[in-house]
Amino acid sequence: MTFAIRLSSPRRHLVLLASASLAAASLLAGQAHAAAAVGQPAPAFTLTDTSGKARTLAEFKGRTVVLEWVNPGCPFVRKHYDSANIPGLQKEFTGKDVVWLAVNSTEKAASDYLAPTQLAGWMQAKAGAPTATLMDEEGTVGKAYGARTTPHMYIVNPQGTLVYAGGIDSIPSARVSDIKTATNYVRQGLDEALAGKPISTATSQPYGCTIKYKS
Repeated sequence: MTFAIRLSSPRRHLVLLASASLAAASLLAGQAHAAAAVGQPAPAFTLTDTSGKARTLAEFKGRTVVLEWVNPGCPFVRKHYDSANIPGLQKEFTGKDVVWLAVNSTEKAASDYLAPTQLAGWMQAKAGAPTATLMDEEGTVGKAYGARTTPHMYIVNPQGTLVYAGGIDSIPSARVSDIKTATNYVRQGLDEALAGKPISTATSQPYGCTIKYKS
C-alpha cells in the first residue's frame, strides 16, 4: 500500500528549499572532487592560443609542462611581470625544454578581460616568453584544474601526471620587494623535477586575485 502525505504550503516550501540546498551542496562536492589533484593525471584539454591556433596538453606529452593562470588586470600578476620574475622563469625554463602555458580564464564580460590580440600585446610588452598564451573564456579548463587565483601554478611531468599545484612562492603579497626573500615553489619544483627528484613542496596555498569565471 502506498501512502501520500500532503504538506501544508509553508512546510512544503521549507522541504523544497532544503532539497535545493542539498542538491547544490552535492553539485559543489562533485565539482571539487573533479578538480585536478597532485599525483593524478592532469586533465586533458584543447584551447585556442592568442594567435588562433588550437593547442592541446597531449601535444606536449613527454615534456615537463607549467600551467600559469594569468590576468593582466590583477596587481599580483603585475607584481610578477613588472619585476620580470615570471618572464625570467619562462625564459629560463623554456630554455631547458620545459613547456610554459599561460592560461587566461577571465570571462568576456569582466571589466579587465583582454581579447586575444590585446593579451598577446600585453605579454609582448612585458617581455613574457611562454610557449603559448591560451584563451579559456568559458572557464572549462580553469575549473577542471580547480584554478582559483591569478597566478595559480601547476607543473605536469612528462608522463602527464600533475606534480605541483599552488602558489608561485611563499609570500602572499603584491609587493615586489617580497620576491627576493620568498621561496619560489615553481623554480624549486622545476629544478627538482628536471633533476629526477621528487618535488619537496608538491602543494601550497595559491594567492592572488580571484579568477572571474563565467557564471
